[in-house]
Amino acid sequence: MGIDIDRTTFSESDYSRFQDRLADNLCSLKSVLGRPGFGQGQASIGAELELYIVDNEGRPLLINEQILHQAQDPLLTPELNRYNLEYNLAPLELAGKAFSALEVDISQKLLELNKLAAEHGGRMAMCGILPTLKQDDFGPACMTNRNRYHALVKRLIERRGSQFRIDIDGEDPLQLEMSDVTLEGANTSFQLHYRVDPKNYADTYNAFQLVTPLVLGIAANSASLFGHLLWQETRIPLFKQSIDTRNIDAYSWHPPPRVNFGNGWVRQGAYELFEEAVRTYVPLLPLCADEKQNEGDNRHDAPVLPELNLHLGSVWSWNRPVYDHHDKGHLRIESRALPAGPTPVDMVANAVLLIGLSEALREQVNELLPALPFYLAEYNFYRAAQHGLQARLIWPSTRQHSCEERTLAEILLSLLPSAKQALLSIGIDKADVEHYLGVIEARLGSGQTGASWQRRSFTNFFKHHSRTRAMHKMLESMMMNAASKRPVHEWPLSAD
Repeated sequence: MGIDIDRTTFSESDYSRFQDRLADNLCSLKSVLGRPGFGQGQASIGAELELYIVDNEGRPLLINEQILHQAQDPLLTPELNRYNLEYNLAPLELAGKAFSALEVDISQKLLELNKLAAEHGGRMAMCGILPTLKQDDFGPACMTNRNRYHALVKRLIERRGSQFRIDIDGEDPLQLEMSDVTLEGANTSFQLHYRVDPKNYADTYNAFQLVTPLVLGIAANSASLFGHLLWQETRIPLFKQSIDTRNIDAYSWHPPPRVNFGNGWVRQGAYELFEEAVRTYVPLLPLCADEKQNEGDNRHDAPVLPELNLHLGSVWSWNRPVYDHHDKGHLRIESRALPAGPTPVDMVANAVLLIGLSEALREQVNELLPALPFYLAEYNFYRAAQHGLQARLIWPSTRQHSCEERTLAEILLSLLPSAKQALLSIGIDKADVEHYLGVIEARLGSGQTGASWQRRSFTNFFKHHSRTRAMHKMLESMMMNAASKRPVHEWPLSAD
């Protein structure tokens, strides 16, 4: 969402022209995917880390523009609200000590950004949803002044035609209505990009879909909103509801949500995901690029396809297909479900687990899919977000004769040896594998995720303080523990 545009209003002819360009982009995509050798090459990983900027009291600090101006770093981009930033970490070849290098890069960038924020009385916070948020931290006055955001917010409001309703259950359920979509900016994530060989795309994407609930459950780090204890990963329902433009009538059809887990298992390859996004979702930002941007420099280059990429940027699948024209063209899977924080080592461990499990199950995924109808995979995703490590999921087996539930923790424990072997087989350094999967195993053993630590620490503070004060004290304790660089399973519970 960080790329800006040059205007905020569009005519009917703009939409018509954009749709024509999308059709052309799809034809070009099909052609380039058919080229022998397209997209082959060394696997790689990249990541985007979304961050909060907070003041000394733990409240949102609206200074992202000032930090951007000081940093002069093209990899740093503004997010929807003025107290959020996103850092685009440089891609790394997936081999050797790539994951420990990723952790070092994250830690270094956090150090640099904290120095810049400190000049304005601020600091960076990594948590899926900031515990100290209030409803008046949202709205036009808090929105980053970028044409892209103004246009997107305007279009989403036009399509909704009424208030955006938030209704999330939990220990202390939350219901409210918002007049705009800036509540989406409450969510901060750690988005992983994984380069995939096109011939393996369908199987790898399906494997990502299959294992995402498992990783989401153990990575949970978003336990509350506005002082209400909700889901273990409250980001998941909040993101979906905060930009849901549909007015659902139980007695008529309605389009699928723009924030979605998917509409079915992939059967052919990447192309069907791009085509589905074009055929199913109305464009929100119909901005056409210059004709020359749609062409490569020569017949061996991949086309740029700017309209297709712009459109895919407004369809928020939790696992999103990505086409990139660089390096003669390649395909990636963008994992969007995992939260930011609580520490660099925890986020990288989550990434290692996601890739390890996906690679472990990729070769047998077509044998597993008949045992798990897609709607049950989606069910797993939301149950993992709701209950974290305590979730009970439907897990497939090649020997089953009916669907059965197992605990998320039990499933993960049984799959860790396979994940380890898969990571070693793709060339990851043994010390990296053992270190990061060791963090996951220890987190499983302790039962303590970022979200469960937040809930229990808040409960302890709430015995002696108001709800608002308890959330503030919990955030301060969280940031202090994160600064120690210890993974979250080692954090002591906070109490007065």
